[in-house]
Amino acid sequence: MTSVWIFRLYLLRALYLLIAIGLGVQMWPAVLFHATTMMLPRGIVTCMLWAMSVLAVLGLRYPLQMLPLLFFEMAWKAAWLLAVALPLWSRGRMDAGTAETAFACLMVVIVPLVTPWRYVWDHYVRKPGEPWWPSRTQRGVAGNWV
Repeated sequence: MTSVWIFRLYLLRALYLLIAIGLGVQMWPAVLFHATTMMLPRGIVTCMLWAMSVLAVLGLRYPLQMLPLLFFEMAWKAAWLLAVALPLWSRGRMDAGTAETAFACLMVVIVPLVTPWRYVWDHYVRKPGEPWWPSRTQRGVAGNWV
């Protein structure tokens, strides 16, 4: 399979560190001190982003194994930008809070720049998936799945 250039791994680690610190500074205090006073939607978003900051720390040690976290980051930000921010912006109805969030979400353009796309192609597209059911040798003598 494809090996990844060490410089690319350092770029990924820097991105995970940016996510961990950027979200951590905002979300850790919110979760630790204000979670019980938040309304339901804001509480969900805060806890989800807090979890993302925690998982980004794992990306420092395992930058390639944590690539799905970056895929999730790209997917939700692209969805929000296309479904929420773009229609508001095109109608001239974007308020200051939405503009601030849109700017923060636009920082996602960094992710595809540091993503090792050949590795992604080899490990997430070309590589065979896990089996859906056990083979005969895995079932055991009595037909039990082992």
